[in-house]
Formats: sequence, C-alpha cells, structure tokens
Amino acid sequence: NYQISILFFIIASITDALDGFLARTMNWQTRLGTILDPVADKLLLSGTIFIFWLNELIPFYIFVIFISRDVAILLGAAIQMSLVESDTPLPNFLGKLTTGLQIVYISIILIKEIINFDISLYLLDIFIIIVTLLSLIVYAFNWFKDLRIYHNE
Repeated sequence: NYQISILFFIIASITDALDGFLARTMNWQTRLGTILDPVADKLLLSGTIFIFWLNELIPFYIFVIFISRDVAILLGAAIQMSLVESDTPLPNFLGKLTTGLQIVYISIILIKEIINFDISLYLLDIFIIIVTLLSLIVYAFNWFKDLRIYHNE
C-alpha cells in the first residue's frame, strides 16, 4: 500500500529531522543519541531501498550503491572513533544533502507508484548515484585526512 507507505516514510523523515534540529538547538544531545541517530537514518533509507529493490521499483545497482555508502559510512565512523579516539564524526554538508536528496528520490518513487505514472527515472537514478558516490568520496577523504593528522601528531 504505497499511500500508507509514503505517509509513514514522510512522518519518519520529518520527525528524524525535527529530532536532530531540536537536539542541536536546545542542547539536548547525548553521546548515545549521536551514535543512534545516524544508524536510524541509515536503517530508514536502507530498509526502504531494500524493499524497493525487492519489489523491482529500482535497479539493483541503485540498491548496491545506497547500501554500500551507508555501510561504508558506519564502518568508517566506527574505525575513526576507535583509532582516533574521537567523538562521533560530524556529518558534512554533502552528507546531509545526499540524505535529503535520497529522501526526495524515495518519495518520488512512491508518488510514481501511487499515481501509476509510467515514466523512466533513468536520469534521476544517474543524478542520485553521482551525489551518493560524491558524498562517500568526501567522507572517505575526511577519514583519511583525520587519520593522517592523528598519526602525525
């Protein structure tokens, strides 16, 4: 039921953004929250993308790229936190933009299914792939930079 799915997906996305905004502006951040929030984001997007792939709404390569980025970010953050002994890495602008664009991408697919509109999303697929891969490259660059700085001190 795509109508109910988009409702739950949008509510989950908005409440996640609101939670992060309130935590930062009201200084309600906790160490546990800074670890769990990105994990919850990844689960929401990855779970939705997985269901889309299972239902053949997206090509396999989109699924692989989304999941690979999320797994790489979680592993990279865990490695950085253990090796550099730092706090949870802060998301960068491109990472937040990518998450926002992935939410829009998922919403477009749900809307396309709701209105039963038969249109190719090939160009949108290419765009989201490029943004997602660029985001992963920026995260990886920052991890290597932080590790290099830490080991040179």
